[in-house]
Amino acid sequence: MPQISLYIDEPTLRKVEYAAKAQQVSISKWVADQIRSRVDAVYPTGFEQLFGSIDDDTFVEPPDITASADSHREPL
Repeated sequence: MPQISLYIDEPTLRKVEYAAKAQQVSISKWVADQIRSRVDAVYPTGFEQLFGSIDDDTFVEPPDITASADSHREPL
C-alpha cells in the first residue's frame, strides 16, 4: 500500500490524535478516512430516489428576480 508523509504543526497533530482516539482508530486510518470523504462523492443509499419525492404544495420554485432588484455594483 502506498504511503504519504504529512508535515503539520503540533496543535493540528494533537487535534488529529484526539479525533482518531475518539473514533477508536489509528491516526493513519483516521487521516485516510478524512481524505477519502473529501475526494469520493458519498451519498446515502437511495439518495437518487429522493428526486421529485416532495409532495407539498408549499414547496414551489421561487419567482425569478429581476436584475433591478440586485445590489448596485461598481462597474469594472
